[in-house]
Order: sequence, then C-alpha cells, then structure tokens
Amino acid sequence: MAQWLPLFAALAVSLACAYRRAGLRAWTLATAAALAAAGLAAGFHAGFWSVAAPFALIALPLNLTGFRRAFLSAPLLRVFERVLPPLSDTERTALEAGTIGFEGELFSGRPDWSKLLAEPKPELSAEEQAFLDGPVEELCRMIDDWQISHELADLPPPVWDYLKAHKFFGMIIPKRYGGLEFSALAHSAVLQKLASISATVASTVAVPNSLGPAELLLHYGTDAQKDHYLPRLADGREIPCFALTGPFAGSDATSIPDYGIVCKGRWKGEETLGVRLTFDKRYITLAPVATVVGLAFRMHDPERLLGDKADLGITLALLPRETAGLEIGRRHLPLNVPFQNGPVRGKDVFVPLAQLIGGPAMAGHGWRMLVECLSVGRAISLPSNATGFVRMAAAATGAYARIRKQFGLAIGRFEGVEEALARIGGWTYAITALSRATAAAVDRGEKPAVTSAIGKYHATQLGREVVQDAMDVHGGKGIVLGPKNYLGRSWQGAPISITVEGANIMTRSLMIFGQGAVRCHPYVLKEMEAVRIADPRERLATFDRVLFQHLGFGVANAVRALVLGLAHAKIGQAPGDAYTRRYYRKLNRYSAALALTADVAMGVLGGKLKFKEKISARLGDVLSYLYIASAMLKRYEDQGRPEADRPLLAWAFHECVWRMQMALDGVLRNFPVRPVAWLLRALVFPFGRREVPASDRLGRRVAALLTAPNEARDRLTTWAYLTPAPNNEVGRMNALLPEAIAAEPVERKFLKALKSGAIRAHEYFEQLAEAEKLGEIGAEERELLARVRRISAEFIAVDDFDPKELEAAVQRGPGAALRSVA
Repeated sequence: MAQWLPLFAALAVSLACAYRRAGLRAWTLATAAALAAAGLAAGFHAGFWSVAAPFALIALPLNLTGFRRAFLSAPLLRVFERVLPPLSDTERTALEAGTIGFEGELFSGRPDWSKLLAEPKPELSAEEQAFLDGPVEELCRMIDDWQISHELADLPPPVWDYLKAHKFFGMIIPKRYGGLEFSALAHSAVLQKLASISATVASTVAVPNSLGPAELLLHYGTDAQKDHYLPRLADGREIPCFALTGPFAGSDATSIPDYGIVCKGRWKGEETLGVRLTFDKRYITLAPVATVVGLAFRMHDPERLLGDKADLGITLALLPRETAGLEIGRRHLPLNVPFQNGPVRGKDVFVPLAQLIGGPAMAGHGWRMLVECLSVGRAISLPSNATGFVRMAAAATGAYARIRKQFGLAIGRFEGVEEALARIGGWTYAITALSRATAAAVDRGEKPAVTSAIGKYHATQLGREVVQDAMDVHGGKGIVLGPKNYLGRSWQGAPISITVEGANIMTRSLMIFGQGAVRCHPYVLKEMEAVRIADPRERLATFDRVLFQHLGFGVANAVRALVLGLAHAKIGQAPGDAYTRRYYRKLNRYSAALALTADVAMGVLGGKLKFKEKISARLGDVLSYLYIASAMLKRYEDQGRPEADRPLLAWAFHECVWRMQMALDGVLRNFPVRPVAWLLRALVFPFGRREVPASDRLGRRVAALLTAPNEARDRLTTWAYLTPAPNNEVGRMNALLPEAIAAEPVERKFLKALKSGAIRAHEYFEQLAEAEKLGEIGAEERELLARVRRISAEFIAVDDFDPKELEAAVQRGPGAALRSVA
C-alpha cells in the first residue's frame, strides 16, 4: 500500500488544486510538497520515483516561461492562427457590441453568486408607479379589444389621442426633451399591463420605445436632430417606424440590397449634397401611420464626394413622410392582430446628408448602431409583451378552472387540467423572472446582447406553451371568437412574437451561444485579440499567458464537472436559505458542465462549430436555462424568500434543470468526434442522467395556487390588468373567485340533496328554491349559489353571430372584410 501513497497524494492534491482553480505555480508547489511528504512517510522507494520523475518532466518545462513559449506556445499559436475562423467586420461588430453581466459568471463554471445577490432590487419609482396606477389603468379601461381587432382593425381615435397626450410613445425619451424618462423596469411594466388586455395596443406602444428613431437619436443623433425630433416623438406629433427588413434580407440584415448613392440634389428648393435612395422594405410596424421613417441602407460614394471609400457600408437615415418619392404601401394583416404594419418603398428618393442619423460622421456605422441599440430594445419589448400575456393567462385560467364545473367538480381538480395549470404557473414564474432580470440589466447600464437574445427567445417560446395550455383548459370558450373571448387573439398572434426581432429559430441556433461562447468565455476573446497583436514578441507573450490560463480553466471545469456529478451537486459552498441552497449547488454543477462542454466543442470543432447549429442551439439552451434559473432565485431573494412561492420556484427550477440535462445529452449523443463525446459523458454524467421533471405532487401544489386567491398568485399576476371593469372579463372573473370558492361547500350540500331524490324540480334555480324549502340549504346559501351561477354563466358563455353578419364581409369585398372580420 505504501508504494501507492505518492501517486494518491499527487492525484489528490492535483484534483484539489484544479477544483479550487489554483494557478500553475501553486499546483506545482502543492503537488511537490505532497510528493515530498509522501516520500518521507513511506520511504523514497521506486514507487515514489515512478511518480516524481514524470511530475518533474511535466511541471518543470511548464514553469520555465522561455522554454514553454518557444516549444509549446509558439507552435500552438501557429495552429490557432490557422484554425481561427475568420471574422467579418459585421461579426466583429456584433461581438464587440454590448456588455456582459452575470451570464459571464454562468459560463465560467464557477459562478460568483455574491455578484448576483448584490445587484439592487428592481423597483419602480413613485412617479412610475403613479403612471401605472393612473394613465395606464385609465388606458386599459378605454380598450375594447374586439372593437380594435374585429371592427376597426386599428385603435380608435380616442385611444390614439390618449397615447399621445400622456406620452406613451416617449417613455425612453429624457425629460429635457419632453419625454417621461422612465426606467427599463417601468417601460416593461407598462407594456406588460397593456399586453394583458390587448396585444395590438401593447405592440403599438412598444415599437416607438424599442429599436427605432428615438433610441437611435438618443445615442447617435446630432444636437439639431435631437432638438427637433425628440420633443415631437415624445408627445406624439411624430409617429416613428424603422425600416430594416426587406424581401431578400430578413434576419441577415447585413446583406440588405437597399442602397443610397451620394450625390447632389435639391431639398426644399436648394441644391445640397445628399443621398439618392432606392429601397423595398416590408413588415414595418407603424409604417402605415408613421410620419417619420427610419431607414437602413448600404451607402455608396462612387464619385468619392465624402472621402476615399466607395462602399461606406450600412447607414441609417430619417425620412419625413412627405419626402418626395417615399411610398408607404397598403397594410399587412399579421394573423388578425391588426397593429399597424406594412411595406415601405422608394426609388431615387433624395435626402440631404443632414438626414443621416448622426450626420455625415456616422455614415457607414449603421450596423454598429443597430446592434448596440437592438440589445436594449430586444431585452424589453417582446419579453414584456409575452410576460403581460402569461400573467393574464395565469389569472384567467386559474379562475376559469375553479369556476367551470364538470361532473359536479371544478375542472381544475381533474389531473389532466392540473398538469396544464402547473405548466402555466411554473412557466409564468420563470418568464416573469426572466423579463425582470433583463430589464434590471438595462437599468444597470448594461447593453445585454446575450441575455436580450435569451429573453426574447425563451419569453416568447415559453409564452407560446402557456397560451397553448390556456386554450386547452378553456376549450370551446377559447376558440369561439367574439367580445367575450380574451384568449383567441393571443393564440392567433403567438407566432408573431416568435417571428419578429430575430426569428426564434435563428436566435436559438446562431445568436445565444454564437455570441455567448465568445463574449461570455473568459479567455476566447482574449486569445482572438492576442492573435491580432502586430508585434511578434508581444503577440506570443500575450497568447502564452492567456493560453495557459485557458488550459487551467478547462482542467478545472473538467474536475469540477466530475466531482459535482459524482456528488450529484450535494457539496460545495452556496448561498441561499435551507430551501434554495441545493438549487445553487445544482447550478454550480451545470455551469461547470457547460463550460467544459463548450470549451471542448470550440477546441475540437473550431470554425466548423459555427455551422453545427444544432449543437450550438443545445449549448445555448444550457446557458439560457442557467440564466432563467438564476433570475428566479434572484427574484425569490428580492421578494424576501416568500414560502408561498416555493412550489412555483421548485416546479420551474426542476424543469429548467431537466432541460439543461437533456440539452447536454443531445450535444453528447450528436457530437461528431465520438471518442471525445464518450470522455465528456464520463465527466458530465458519471452516473448517467438522473434529473427528472417536476413531480405530479409538485404540479398539484402549483395548480392549487392558481385556482385560489393567495399572495403567491397575486405576485404572479402583478402588472396584469385585473380591474373588474365592463371591458375586462378576466378582471370580473378574478373578482368572483373568492365567492365561487365560498360557494363550494354549500354546493356540495345541495348536490347531496339533489342525488338523494328529495328535490323534484328540473331547472337549476327552481331546484335551489326547493332545497331551501326542504331545509337542505339556508336563504343566504341559496342566494350565494344563485349569484355565483348567474355570474359564472356569463364567463362560460361564448359569442354567436347572425350568419348575415359573417356573410356581409365577403359580399362587400376585401377592404370591408378587413374592417368586419379582421
């Protein structure tokens, strides 16, 4: 046994150093000391030297900097230069734009949870809360979504006027320009509340406050442009749109065929230097009503009027609606959710250089401008709209499942419905935490390129799952369109949010991991930058330093993944309370597994990984669910660790971890280099896949929270419009829920009497009267059951139409059809 002691000592110390991420010299000294101690204890026999000699042969060259650089780093640098995938200017701009927040910690394999928990709690200011309780509440009272979506295919004039008068289009504009200057959290809260009552109104408000002229002008506009346009955008005198997407350049915005030629022309009666534009854009939200159009195009200067370059690159301009040659086409109708949307075209449209956003100095910088601003807008608009809907869906479906009866029992008590309610509640908890986290990142001054993509993809994707479950629970109530239907338009419109601002397939397959792998990784970007250093000595020295930090990082993550996998994430330091500490440890494990797997994938596949979109997508899923789970834990901490929320947190957390596991398993099953995949599986899943989805018992607890008034349900539905107003069936149904629950024990007494045969009447209200006469229920109990029955019937009812109402739209032609049955 003594002969093995040096080997065990060296391995134990090496593993401990790797787990703790000790540096090269610390590992060398600690292992040498362990070997010396083992030699003293067991004698310097042959077993000692069989370990010490190889250790010395490995450690000594690694610690001799000059030798290491010449014989190890220099050859590796040459290999790295060959295999490093070339980055286009647009890719480099995308990577350099934006900032990295806590997602970088998740990619590190060893998250510093103190950084997450030290972030300030997101809260609305008194002014922002007053706006939410005042103008936003009043706007919600004005909204008749059936009128908007079916009768007008537009907002009615009073709603347009109210939006302008109360500066809903100026939430991101500073007060010095007449805007509201709200935080990102307040911006998100307003959109959530509007989305809970009308997707059309929410979209109309979202666009001017997202990627568009206002945000671009704030960051890049000239003083003259800001002074002219921002006050007019803030109070609604100007309605903006931004024209980026065209028939032949959707997600690939850098390939836009729209162009502008620098030349001289006439503007307002005077000859001036400008750009003659030719463009064809579609899917442009607010275009049909816009008074100023932001335009992205490729700018050319063949006569070199501005300098030496002929192709200046993507540039942005502002076109007033009255610009000669600008054509705003007829409207698109996106899946019967009739927010204003349509094409924008122009041929040889002349505008002066002063109309370029930022002036001539910003010509050719449009791609960088778009990427930097898009990360902020994408972090707020669609995640907030999805969050508003799922909050409403949770309130509506929970109440409906308690009020609606089948076989004498609330349908929410059936296990199949419970399963759907659990998904609605759990994913609503996750989505609301995610949108809160991305808004908070913007408020901290971040430009969250990676997490905005996570927020956009997962809020809309999971939101689609929620609306599907809500439709299933509501059944016929959900599919029959009419004024009483509060789900149908959201079901119809779910693919819209999936499609816009970067299609979800592209966002998952290319963006999340594509940006995250380089931006979040602590060393890859530094290695890429080292290769570009001009001085050979400095290039080698920098590459050597970063390379060995990277190698140590990889070894550490391999050890951490294995150790935490063997322990099933039950060891290690972690914050939280006795309930959530296990959750932090679980995330530690999968953070290490992600860092290891991503490192190996990048190292083995190199530039080919860019084209392995399924592998990239699955690795992006792991990063995404790590971030979502972290956001949920932060929310739980910020809200004072409410015990009532634990079923929601637990259900969503287990689902996130299970999906992480399955995503990693998908990477390993499909990794093209099989021996590498086998080694990774041994490190990541030493005992196989042991994670499981949330249990039925936990799902039952979540369903119970949704179907009864309680503090957890109130927190889940915060910022949804739940006022029991005439235009808000969900609010009225939500208000009835306590009475419906109070009536249940009385109803059980009544049903017992009914089954006994003592009651002879057939009609429900006559049966109640007979039950009271027989003494089975009291007068107040009879009134309670009658009142709940009458009001419940209103919520269960669906709309119907005279056939001529539906036929008339066809007879009147396409234009009238839009007004009648949109």
